[in-house]
Amino acid sequence: MSFRSLALASFAIAFGAGATWADTTVTVLHVSENKAQVALWNKIAADYNAGHKGVTVQFKYLENEAFKAKLPTMLQSSESRPELFYSWAGGVMQAQDKAGFLKDVTTDVASVESTMLPSAVDAFKVDGKVVGVPFEMGEVAFYYNKKLFEKAGLKAEDIKTWDDFLGAVKKLKAAGIVPLDVGAGEKWPMHFYYSYLVMRVGGEHALVDAKAGKDGGFKSATFVEAGKLLRELGALEPFQAGYLSTSHAQSAGIFGDGKAAMDLMGQWLLGMQAPFSTSGKGLPEEDIGILSFPVVAGGKGKATDTLGGINGWLVSKNAPAEAVDFVNFFSQEKYAKEAAAAGADIPVVKGANAVITNPLFKRLADDLAATTWHQNFFDQDLGPSVGRVINDVSVSVAAGEMTPEAAAAAIQDAADQQ
Repeated sequence: MSFRSLALASFAIAFGAGATWADTTVTVLHVSENKAQVALWNKIAADYNAGHKGVTVQFKYLENEAFKAKLPTMLQSSESRPELFYSWAGGVMQAQDKAGFLKDVTTDVASVESTMLPSAVDAFKVDGKVVGVPFEMGEVAFYYNKKLFEKAGLKAEDIKTWDDFLGAVKKLKAAGIVPLDVGAGEKWPMHFYYSYLVMRVGGEHALVDAKAGKDGGFKSATFVEAGKLLRELGALEPFQAGYLSTSHAQSAGIFGDGKAAMDLMGQWLLGMQAPFSTSGKGLPEEDIGILSFPVVAGGKGKATDTLGGINGWLVSKNAPAEAVDFVNFFSQEKYAKEAAAAGADIPVVKGANAVITNPLFKRLADDLAATTWHQNFFDQDLGPSVGRVINDVSVSVAAGEMTPEAAAAAIQDAADQQ
């Protein structure tokens, strides 16, 4: 079946005359493995389909890495191009717009944008033009196993600085506990460490200045120092055995099985750790805590500076009116509140988070409400070419396969060639 609209001819005989009509299929391509989130999305699609005769909205899943690898090719063909697709915004979205793959929906979605947080809406604009609609914000943080912390004699509230964090890693190892799990086989999970360290060392303007070429660009002292701190962590061998070939889903299962004390990940881990665990049950939510990424002594970054995605739906070029209509339908306040109440996500619709009851999601929502600066994922912000390099070097530095200086130079080389 084509990802494009399906034109199905049907004839009704009436007084010797034929009538024809076209059914429309809207495919929404996504990467979510959060069962609560996907269940709600399927409900929204069913609600829409029930009220729109002749239109079928269907959500289709692609695994994260497959999505990133296949989407560029899919967008080039009308036969494979989804009408709506998942996006983390940033430089990758901008590159997609530059290539002519996105639709200008500025006028079409103005009414739903007015109900959303302005910062989220702005993330889906390119040169002032709206190309998509956000639905959630998220935060990357350390999720920790309370029982393993207790076994090692650790208190999360005592971990405030990078030195405190390294001390906790050592203490966990001494107790025979794997301190950290990471799906470094997919590279991007490790870039969260490098990104946060750049933020904590250089502060709010570090990435903007690097992109502008100031102080050596990505070869600046900030990026080199962040690399040194990441290597300092890697030298402690804090990760699970085989972490360089572990997938993201496998690492979520490791955390869910209670085989590692911490996982630096986005909020989707809460929906993944149980289904990917050996038992399928994972850790009880009451055994999971959240720890903000620590500050670096002498650094310009604040503990309240957050890293995370602003996720939404992009509208592909030539998408039918029904696709845009569905985005508006999807973005209703009632569905945002259902998502918040179910712990499916942290919606960008104003006021929706007031109904959050899940304590872990409430903690994340409170963090985002109090953030002093929210930074999109580096690999998305910097675009596909530079983003791929920053993911690669993050793993190489942590593993001791590349020096911090060489890593910074590699990022700058990629930026120069982009």
